Amino acid sequence: MSIYRHNKVLVTGGARSGKSTFAERLCAAEHSQAWYIATAQAADDEMRERVRLHRQQRQESGYVWEIDEEPMNLAGLLRRRTEEDNAPALLIDCLTLWLSNVLLHYEHDPNVQEQVMRQVDELVTAIEAYPGAIILVTNEVGDGIVPAYPLGRLYRDLAGIANRRIAEVCSRVFLVTAGIPIELKSREYRL
Repeated sequence: MSIYRHNKVLVTGGARSGKSTFAERLCAAEHSQAWYIATAQAADDEMRERVRLHRQQRQESGYVWEIDEEPMNLAGLLRRRTEEDNAPALLIDCLTLWLSNVLLHYEHDPNVQEQVMRQVDELVTAIEAYPGAIILVTNEVGDGIVPAYPLGRLYRDLAGIANRRIAEVCSRVFLVTAGIPIELKSREYRL
């Protein structure tokens, strides 16, 4: 287990639950400045508008963000900053978009699940090794309906596994529902 675990926070919830807003506010409350990694890819007009609005909201917040956009190589980006001995507080938004990008990259690989899980493993290792604080935003995609197609079901399953793996290396895990964050790890029932 990493000696840096106490600096790791996972924020999860459903779509439009307020998790990103909470994560940004938590980061601002706990750190004077931070590095922000956005994982979204603006592939269509609707997504471009979402990205534009997120950029605008960050600028208007008055908080100092160093911003990178990285849709695929989160582990590599974290490793580089760790090796440079420059590990500021970090907010990653969002892990499920990152997972979607990785899954679509390997979609036609006969070992797609293994390839994606290798990427998840590399990310978990990089998160554990990162000496700075990290706040990670993700979605609870398994709380909805069962997807009607195989790739959707694989995505749902991989997201659940990835969220669980990352939650294991975080000291705090928040569930945000209807804009209300609840810290889960302190309430965890242990057998």
